[in-house]
Amino acid sequence: MWVLSRRFPIAVSFTPRSISIHLLMGSLLAGTHLFLLWSLGFVLGWDEASSKMMWRYLMNLNRFGIEILIYGFVFAITGVMQARLRAQNEAIRSLELERQLSAAQLHALQMQLEPHFLFNTLNAITSLVEFGRQQEASEMLSHLNSILKSTLQRSAPQKVPLWQELEIVENYLAIEQVRFADRLRFDLRIDPEALNGLVPCFLLQPIMENAIRHGVAQCEDASCIEASAKLEGTQLKFRVSNTVPDVSVKSESSGHGIGLKNTRERLAHFYPERHAMTAQAVEYGEFEVAITIPYEPNLG
Repeated sequence: MWVLSRRFPIAVSFTPRSISIHLLMGSLLAGTHLFLLWSLGFVLGWDEASSKMMWRYLMNLNRFGIEILIYGFVFAITGVMQARLRAQNEAIRSLELERQLSAAQLHALQMQLEPHFLFNTLNAITSLVEFGRQQEASEMLSHLNSILKSTLQRSAPQKVPLWQELEIVENYLAIEQVRFADRLRFDLRIDPEALNGLVPCFLLQPIMENAIRHGVAQCEDASCIEASAKLEGTQLKFRVSNTVPDVSVKSESSGHGIGLKNTRERLAHFYPERHAMTAQAVEYGEFEVAITIPYEPNLG
């Protein structure tokens, strides 16, 4: 019955049809079993009196009922165990499918993010060349080369130590420094104890890009970006703030731009119910993004 149930799960299902079939099969098997037990007497050399006595002992309703109960017990145990195994296998397949879908979604988000940054940078380099600023364009290409090298070595989904993420941020800010010159000022304050913590790759760069697009690019005067990362107990806390004109505060205060939206979704993937992210205007002319994630030390 166990082998049959593995090949044909419906054979041990608790449906009226299945139970009826098993009741018939159990009756046939019980009758056959009792007859074979009685027939052993001929092998053992019973006399006619002993044969009749064993016939009356075996071929009666009580003994037949016991045979049916044994068959029913085996059927029930087999059905329950196979149902539990199937439920566990279904749960495992469901979790694996969910993992694959999450990985595919995160890969799509990262592929959406990286070309977005790449196209902006290439456009900036093109503009520099058109204006005859070849030296600055060369510097931007050098920083872009560093970013692409580190990016191509990664595979999504992946977490990287914070110090590696900061290398991309610094190269990115160096690119933007060429674009905006004295209009861009930035201040990075990083807790040394936090440098070895794991973070999702490309966590901070889109936030920096968002700050530049809605801050520096919209301001005629110098604009400042302040970023900090610190370890507090078992949590890593990040803060990125930038000065913005009043118009940008209203358009950005909802925090639903492509960079912030992707960041929220990636955090939800890596830290479900274990992260916090806010993006809001904290005061006149200043916008802030704050992220809190669990601290995971890099053991590699």
